[in-house]
Amino acid sequence: MRLLVRVIEARNIPAMDPNGFSDPYVKLQLGRQRYRSKVIKKCLNPSWFEEFYFKVDDLKEELLVSVFDEDMFFNDDFIGEVKVPISWVFEAKDNSLGTIWFSLQPKDKKAKHKDCGEILLTVCLSNNNSLLDVPQFSDSVNLNSPRKTADSLGSSRKSVDSLGSPRKSSPLRPSSPMTVEESVSSREEKLYQTTLAGRIAQMFNKNVDSMPVPTADAAELTQSVKSAGLEDMLPEEISSSVDFEELMKYMEMRDRGGEVPSSLSGGVVVDQLYGIRPQELNSVLFSPNSNFLKSALDVQGSTELVIGPWKFENEGESLKREVSYTKAPSKLIKALKAIEEQTYLKADSKTFSVLACVSTPDAPYGKTFRTEVLYYIAPGPEQPSGEQSSRLVISWRVNFLQSTMMKGMIEGGARQGIKDSFEQYQKLLSQNVKLVDIKDIGSEKDQLLATLQVESQSDSKLAVHFFANFTVISTIFVGLYVLVHIWLAMPSTIEGLEFVGLDLPDSIGELFVSGILILQAKKVLELMSRFMQARLQKGTDHGVKAQGDGWLLTVALIEGSSFAAVDSSGFSDPYVVFTCNGKTRTSSIKFQKSDPLWNEIFEFDAMDDPPSVLEVEVFDFDGPFDEAISLGRAEINFLKSSIPDLSDDYITKMEKEVGKKIRVRSPQTNSAFQKLFGLPPEEFLINDFSCHLKRKMPLQGRLFLSPRIIGFHADLFGLKTKFFFLWEDIEDIRDIPPTLSSMGSPIIIMTLRPGKGFDARHGARTQDAEGRLNFHFHSFVSFNVAHRTIMVLWKARALTPAQKVEMVEEESNSNSEETAVEELDAKNLQVAEEENEPSRLQTEESGCFIGIEDVKMSLAYSSILSLPTSFFMELFRGGEIDQKVMERAGCVNYSHTPWESENSDVYQRQLYYKFDKHISRYRGEVTSTQQKSALPDRNGWLIEEVMTLLGVPLGDYFTLHLRYQVEDLPSRSVGCNVQVFIGIVWLKYTRYQKRITKNILSNLQDRLKVMFSILEREHISGA
Repeated sequence: MRLLVRVIEARNIPAMDPNGFSDPYVKLQLGRQRYRSKVIKKCLNPSWFEEFYFKVDDLKEELLVSVFDEDMFFNDDFIGEVKVPISWVFEAKDNSLGTIWFSLQPKDKKAKHKDCGEILLTVCLSNNNSLLDVPQFSDSVNLNSPRKTADSLGSSRKSVDSLGSPRKSSPLRPSSPMTVEESVSSREEKLYQTTLAGRIAQMFNKNVDSMPVPTADAAELTQSVKSAGLEDMLPEEISSSVDFEELMKYMEMRDRGGEVPSSLSGGVVVDQLYGIRPQELNSVLFSPNSNFLKSALDVQGSTELVIGPWKFENEGESLKREVSYTKAPSKLIKALKAIEEQTYLKADSKTFSVLACVSTPDAPYGKTFRTEVLYYIAPGPEQPSGEQSSRLVISWRVNFLQSTMMKGMIEGGARQGIKDSFEQYQKLLSQNVKLVDIKDIGSEKDQLLATLQVESQSDSKLAVHFFANFTVISTIFVGLYVLVHIWLAMPSTIEGLEFVGLDLPDSIGELFVSGILILQAKKVLELMSRFMQARLQKGTDHGVKAQGDGWLLTVALIEGSSFAAVDSSGFSDPYVVFTCNGKTRTSSIKFQKSDPLWNEIFEFDAMDDPPSVLEVEVFDFDGPFDEAISLGRAEINFLKSSIPDLSDDYITKMEKEVGKKIRVRSPQTNSAFQKLFGLPPEEFLINDFSCHLKRKMPLQGRLFLSPRIIGFHADLFGLKTKFFFLWEDIEDIRDIPPTLSSMGSPIIIMTLRPGKGFDARHGARTQDAEGRLNFHFHSFVSFNVAHRTIMVLWKARALTPAQKVEMVEEESNSNSEETAVEELDAKNLQVAEEENEPSRLQTEESGCFIGIEDVKMSLAYSSILSLPTSFFMELFRGGEIDQKVMERAGCVNYSHTPWESENSDVYQRQLYYKFDKHISRYRGEVTSTQQKSALPDRNGWLIEEVMTLLGVPLGDYFTLHLRYQVEDLPSRSVGCNVQVFIGIVWLKYTRYQKRITKNILSNLQDRLKVMFSILEREHISGA
């Protein structure tokens, strides 16, 4: 008995990828029989129209249909599944369920997506084993027939909803059903699969209805397999018996030309060139016949090595093998067993990529993580001998399967272990494979630059081209005419004011001609001077190299096109000026060109700071003393491209200037920071501070500092605000004393240069007449540390040496006591940070992002008050009762802004107050943002509040979220029900979280009781 399953289409598939789409495919399983459909890229309503056949041995089995989202490099995401018992099909009319919509169900109740979409299936049984007797699409789906419903399955199917309930089917599209010719062709192809070539092709073509005709290479491969005696083997057995080189050919055949996976976030541990072809290096590292893996593990002290064969899994979709061994004991951990699963991500005869996932379940917390190592082999530059080289790049990361408090310790231990292991690995590989020195063959940059040929320019040809114009020709003609006239004319007598040696014009005509001759001669002399100056201004050549140690920047100027004309000739004399970190390079001048060809190389001398922006401006040359005309300018932002990793020397220099140790954040933290602001992988987070951005209304968020940017992010009541600008864009930073509008906190004002920071203008407080944007930040938890760090980073990046000297002299005259206080604050903050590992910034893998996301709220207080809702809202109206209740509840210096409308029926205001010593012995300050809106369809209000505590220990580690919900009681004439919910967002990790949470909750409950009792007394006294 055979089971036919047609996978037709699906609808309302949830988006699993960041681009808002999914790449769905279907897996089907009955017992040990498994099939897989083709992948539909970027689609939420995919159509497959594929058939699958299963042999049925037991009617008690269930058909499992699962839908997955394909991930190019890592594990595929589960979308939903449906289970269909074979007994349903057997008991149905004509042994067929027909064409029915089934609801896809999540694996468990905790799944992120509850609604997983629906899938349209045709399921039927056939007693005849012949494929020719199986009904085709046209037999089971009539385009004009009424839709089948789940009711046709009978009342005995009540449990179907728990397994994936059938829904009404919809008619297939007219172009979707298979024609008779397609059906016959499909049957012929299935018959072809009974041959060995068919089996091999089936491994790479799961879509049976689109089986390709075997090529000559496939036929040759089939013949080689036949000669090996593998004709009668199953596909799963073939992969373990075929030679490794043949498996690589299979991988090359099925390669879809996808992108090469990027290096993992933990860092690169090996990046080396070898004098061997990529295919040969791949065989050395991963071939079953190679002894390199065994030798590498022996050097590392590992024992009990078991290497499994390479096998195709998922019907030929992936090539994997399993390696197990016992790792040598270390000082802290005993010997333990490691299981390494190696998977080929790419193999196309030129590049190879293998992902190794290492699990150590016996290690402490070993079940919470696994170590991933990515091997990438690519063609290297050609050697001087003409032979090809290979580049091997190995990167790693720790992938946490569960959250754990020991995350930092695990990452640190893994980092050291990976470093030691691959130092031995690289040393052993260099003994087996010849190393290639990059200096011997030149870097990729040198090879690229060597291909540039400077345009040959003859001075005589340029002179003819430059001086061949009306002005020069007319001047030469007139000059010759005058010389001939002088030769033919007789000397005139001395008249008027003339004397010997001075001959003045004797008429207006002579004066006019003399003036023209002088102007013409002057213009020709200027042209000659301009030409000589331009020829002296040469561009750099390939032999000029940068000097010093530091950050090197090389620019290749190739060509220009369609430059604007600035004179009557229709051409210009362009040259290019490059500026980076205050240093400039100038190209040669191209005469009378609108599409110049330069092919010139410029290398900037070593810079102490990593480059952020390269400014490129094209000018028209108009002489050495005239102001050049700009033809256009552009900025190359290195933050949106890739440069080498930032060095440790930069961090060391910043530590000395800031006066505190800068701890490099974890790879997960930096990765989340980079994704938030769209930064390249080498940009890392130095520090972040909780603060307020002052605009029309203060906005609570966080300020992020990195070597090249300063960024701000806020997510308040679902409204997200983020921007960043470069340190070089800042013209001035100053701080002003506390004001009432800044809630008693000093304000840091950053002024950008004219025309800079255009993308961040929505965060600016003001903009002056010259286009300078002003950003105001205040309410820092530790103002001294924040201000010191900001100033040091700005001085290191944006100021000229003269400005730095001037600022140092000003600071030397400042109060030494203030400096001591700042150093003490910095030291205290350093101690606090070293005791705690910040874990607020996490990657998408853990489902968390930077900022304030939806908070898990819990009920903190609930009560029924003997006052109407209208009077209770006096607590939030900013009047006399509001002021009196807050002051009696221990909130001194209470101030607030008026309510302002954010949108329809939603209002917002800011609060500031200090705690009385009875509330907090630290007498901390509170800045708060409140938002109120009416409850829909009820007589009540909803008040949301976000609070930041200043001046209390670890106040920068969390924010408080409160929600007041108040509504009238219909059963009572005067009375309201009040519920207060609380949520805490932890911005950084601390081991005192439980203690702090308990203390905050207790304090809040006591304060709410006092506030509401005072409010009730005010209502009674007022009545």
